Amino acid sequence: MNEPIPVSRTVDWGTAKLMPDVDRERAWLLTVNGAPQSYVDLDDPTYIEFEYARRLAHAVDCAGEPGAPLDVLHLGGGGLTLPRYLAATRPGSRQDVVEADRGLLALVTERLPLPDGSGIRVHAADARAWAEAAPADSADLLVADVFGGSRVPAHLTSVEYARTAERVLRPGGLYVANLADGAPFAFLRPQLATFRAVFEQVALIAEPSVLRGRRFGNVVLLASHGPLPIAPLARLTAGDAFPARVEHGDALRRFTAGAKPVPDSEAQPSPEPPEGAFGIG
Repeated sequence: MNEPIPVSRTVDWGTAKLMPDVDRERAWLLTVNGAPQSYVDLDDPTYIEFEYARRLAHAVDCAGEPGAPLDVLHLGGGGLTLPRYLAATRPGSRQDVVEADRGLLALVTERLPLPDGSGIRVHAADARAWAEAAPADSADLLVADVFGGSRVPAHLTSVEYARTAERVLRPGGLYVANLADGAPFAFLRPQLATFRAVFEQVALIAEPSVLRGRRFGNVVLLASHGPLPIAPLARLTAGDAFPARVEHGDALRRFTAGAKPVPDSEAQPSPEPPEGAFGIG
């Protein structure tokens, strides 16, 4: 039997590598410029390797009626891990995935093909430009997992962008974003203020060690005009191998106190991660 071999390719934003997992027959790790980007098991799309991706998946599980199909807009594609998960757990869903790196998108769709009938459509385009052109009230769920290199691009961090996301979502729809920061949270706290200025409800999911400022890490932001699924999310995230907390209400208001919404004119990308923060051994 032929053993899978690593694949390396120059893409728009650097070098992408696909490395086979020796423990899972058709599973692959995608890195971009050495940083882990996605993990995909072609035989089991419900298997989620990365903790931050598992938290995004928990948010997907808690959106709308359990198991019911959703209309979803994904900003950021990577290995298409979450769209594959959603297609498997909510069959019949219609998903649009927007990825700005055309070379990366070509590599992923060639080497990690989507199953027939997945309902997933991929588009090579800028995330915000696509969202601005998308029909109003067209999505039940909007997932933003966009990193230019290892940083969230500035144009996806402003009040104007948050209003665009709100316009695309149906009433009561859910916005979910993967962010990254560390103490003193000069990026995260204004992000919470930014989305609170647009949406009635905001929450975040993070490991306690990140929230206490002990290390840099991923944080999942949730926003909606409807009630957020705090209780089920808290149960799911607490049961993970690396348990996380769901912060909301008064605790989150105290965390955000003094932070101001960010307009386009002042928007900054998320901070550069410390060396080794997201590396692999």
